Amino acid sequence: MAPKAAYSTPMLHVADVARSIRFYGLLGFDLIDTEGSTGSLGWARMHCQGGALMFLLAEEPIVPSAQSILLAMYTPDLPALREHVLANDVQAPSITYPDYMPSGQMTLTDPDGYIIGINHWGDAEHEVWLKSLEQKNKSGRLRVAT
Repeated sequence: MAPKAAYSTPMLHVADVARSIRFYGLLGFDLIDTEGSTGSLGWARMHCQGGALMFLLAEEPIVPSAQSILLAMYTPDLPALREHVLANDVQAPSITYPDYMPSGQMTLTDPDGYIIGINHWGDAEHEVWLKSLEQKNKSGRLRVAT
């Protein structure tokens, strides 16, 4: 078996690691590890169901648009998550229902300006997706030409 990379974890340069921990904690992430003292954290790792993020204290000013990253997250109860972040003084737009996510989505901006697309993804959406994958596999559409 060929060697492979695993445990992909987006790492965001942030101006204040503790502030990012508080923000992503509102979205359901759990703090796993940190480095540095409470007043000057150098980095932190947070996990959520099926994923992880790391924050690295930036040595230069943050320019989120130069980072070219969009975080996509999923929740089975988007209205409840929206109300939760609003109750914690985070600006959250109304839920929209675009063609690519008819169950609903909203876009948040984290304290450093990174864009987070949060999509509603419940059991019904998951079942439809699994059936779609099965059809794509059967038809050969998931095979990459070598």
